[in-house]
Amino acid sequence: MSAELISILVLVMVFVIATTRSINMGALAFAAAFGVGELVADLDADKIFAGFPGDLFVVLVGVTYLFAIARANGTTDWLVHASIRLVRGRVVLIPWVMFVLTGALTAIGAVSPAAVAIVAPIALSFAARYSISPLLMGAMVVHGAQGGGFSPISIYGSIVNGIVEREDLPGSEIALFLASLIVNLVIAAVVFVLFGGLKLSRAEETDQQKTTEADRAGDKDGKTKEKDKENEKKEKKEQGKGDGEELDPDDDTSRLNPARIATLAALVALVVAVLAFDLDAGLTSITLAVLLSTAWPEDSRNAVGQIAWPTVLLICGVLTYVGVLDEMGTIDWAGEGVSDIGVPLLSAVLLCYIGALVSAFASSVGIMGALIPLAVPFLAQGEIGAIGMVAALAVSATVVDVSPFSTNGALVLAAAPGVDRERFFRQLMMYGGIVVAVVPAVVWLALVVPDWG
Repeated sequence: MSAELISILVLVMVFVIATTRSINMGALAFAAAFGVGELVADLDADKIFAGFPGDLFVVLVGVTYLFAIARANGTTDWLVHASIRLVRGRVVLIPWVMFVLTGALTAIGAVSPAAVAIVAPIALSFAARYSISPLLMGAMVVHGAQGGGFSPISIYGSIVNGIVEREDLPGSEIALFLASLIVNLVIAAVVFVLFGGLKLSRAEETDQQKTTEADRAGDKDGKTKEKDKENEKKEKKEQGKGDGEELDPDDDTSRLNPARIATLAALVALVVAVLAFDLDAGLTSITLAVLLSTAWPEDSRNAVGQIAWPTVLLICGVLTYVGVLDEMGTIDWAGEGVSDIGVPLLSAVLLCYIGALVSAFASSVGIMGALIPLAVPFLAQGEIGAIGMVAALAVSATVVDVSPFSTNGALVLAAAPGVDRERFFRQLMMYGGIVVAVVPAVVWLALVVPDWG
């Protein structure tokens, strides 16, 4: 049995043991990385640790630390109220606002994980407060980020278009952008329907109906004038309500204080630092969190304990093992085996599936950089349209980033307040598995089989 096949079987065992024995999968993955790296691949400790995702570790710790402080001092509650006022109480619109916001950020140049790191904590705090499915909100954020992720001026778009140009393949920047946008928009719409989005609209209609009936009852009781005055007073004091919950202007969470103003300034600084100055989101978040902790230690005393440490262990362990797979050549071995099949359409769909599966655990950009060159030999035969194939590979390798093992999925998992994390992890893993199983075949049928380009 080859070393590459052994490493894949060990990965399957890690999943099975973690699922059946309720052991942190990250801890198992660290042990597997040590065992496979030392005993099978003859790697030393330095090469095993080379796969440790230090940048992702800092991002997860930094972002969850900063937003733990924001939750402690009430800033996230204030943002939730502000969001409700912005859409005039229409809670049903909030998931789409988050989709558009993250899509706009990535389209103008933000790296997808940076956009998710900025938006996900706010979106999921809102979801927790108004009983919106965290899976729905998390998926809307991630698919929004990927929907805008291949604009001609975006990071992903620039990288893929650069690879296409370097490999001397036909390309279309607009086709690539539209393919990703349409696929993620369709997925978001399906997720919205399946995970309770329509119920939000019905809940609003029911709430409005109850209000109307109450007003009519008031008319019959001769209390119309009193209710009109009360409603007029409320309208002046509040700007919105969501899911039947009215915003009380006297509630402390609806007011700004110095700590909240400083926290909001820190969040704006995070956005500017990441988008305008291309600074690391994790290091920037930790720095801002430390500054807030220094100024208001009473608000942030317990924030370090609220960092999602089990999630950090889970993600870093799995990605360290994936790094061992990469170091010993397992990923290249699988890709080259597919390319040698000799049937272009079959090779194309298998490459899409490999891109989706590996990207669910590793860097999407790295996978695209490896798979597109692997596709060059059979693209050169002219039997497969290069524009459609490149778009299919790009979409397959990024649409699965809702997986809890990818950077975006890990950020969503870490940012969700007040949830059973093990249960939410399993939901994200199942949803990611469905996306891996379905989307590559769909984009292959839509983009590759018709021979686009």
